[in-house]
Amino acid sequence: MIRAESLSREYLSGGRPLKVLKDITFEIAAGDIVAIVGPSGSGKTTLLGLMAGLDRPDGGRLVVDGQDLTRLDEDALARFRAERVGFVFQSFHLLPTLTARENVQVPLELRGEDAGARATELLGRVGLAGREHHYPAQLSGGEQQRVALARAFSNRPKILFADEPTGNLDHTTGAKVVEIMFGLNRELGTTTVLVTHDMELARQARRIIRLSDGAVVEDTRTA
Repeated sequence: MIRAESLSREYLSGGRPLKVLKDITFEIAAGDIVAIVGPSGSGKTTLLGLMAGLDRPDGGRLVVDGQDLTRLDEDALARFRAERVGFVFQSFHLLPTLTARENVQVPLELRGEDAGARATELLGRVGLAGREHHYPAQLSGGEQQRVALARAFSNRPKILFADEPTGNLDHTTGAKVVEIMFGLNRELGTTTVLVTHDMELARQARRIIRLSDGAVVEDTRTA
């Protein structure tokens, strides 16, 4: 599903180039659950952004679901993200003036689907039946993240990218969100790639890729 070949990425820092990723090479199989871990500044979020088509590498090749992202223009990258990718972030990024169902409906309406029925179904799957008409401010943090999960799965993505999905949640609530996220992975066969500082969460993935100073230093299968 994902093949990275000698990926590199650098930014300017104080007028000098700072190499954030260095010669990153790995493959991720379809349907797998992979956790990317490492200390702050190791390049985890940068790598996630490259795989999701949110950023471009300075060198190397990146093929995701048969698409060479390094060759796509901005319009093609936008289509790739809309059609094949779901996102979950530490900050839930819900629109505060929309209800839970309306937040889930947004990407569906852009695709011209029967948004209401699909949104209601997805909210039921994440345990929010009966909460469809609540606004984000009326929902707990865990409920907001479950709305974000429902929205992420609304376009039936081939790949779910999650950046610290439990970072703003207490342990019990985070565990429930992870249970739902991994359950949807099994049910729908969605490849899941998550960035986390939480090693308890990382060990629930089937594979852990550890970064340090922009390089892969460990790649371990847990199950």
